[in-house]
Amino acid sequence: MRVWADTRGAKRMLLSTSYASTEWNFPVFGHITAQAQPQAGGGIDIMTILLFVMLGIFIFMMFRRNKKTQQQQATLQSQFAPGVEVMTSFGLFGRIVSIDDEDNKVVLELSPGNLATVHRQAVTKIVEPTAAEATAVPDDASSLTAEEHGSAPAGNETPDETLKRLNDEGKKDI
Repeated sequence: MRVWADTRGAKRMLLSTSYASTEWNFPVFGHITAQAQPQAGGGIDIMTILLFVMLGIFIFMMFRRNKKTQQQQATLQSQFAPGVEVMTSFGLFGRIVSIDDEDNKVVLELSPGNLATVHRQAVTKIVEPTAAEATAVPDDASSLTAEEHGSAPAGNETPDETLKRLNDEGKKDI
């Protein structure tokens, strides 16, 4: 076997009759890798300890979050009863008509006469009625405009009178 070294001593070529290999030898990297190797006593590196601590914290937080989510879901499903207004995970609003505990199905009434059957876990929120929904909206829109303009509702108005009134209101805007 023959060994050649260049003028700097950074590269050595090892040649043999059966193979040829090149080995790079930089003194700086050799010093760093020698420090990174574990001691002869077999002690545990501080980075290994930190890695296991971080892994443990990650697993703890993951299980804690899952437990909280399961508790919230159980609390929500215990409040399910026919007549409760709910929202599904895909955005449908409806009222619970019936609950099938065996098949985990809930029948929702989306609008009068329209029923939808969904999985029990698809119902994600109970909708609380707000004060804005409690205000009564009259069937006739003329009562809304009468209060706004200060005039009496025109319940017994003839078509000619309605046309005259609408033309006069248009002149007020000019």
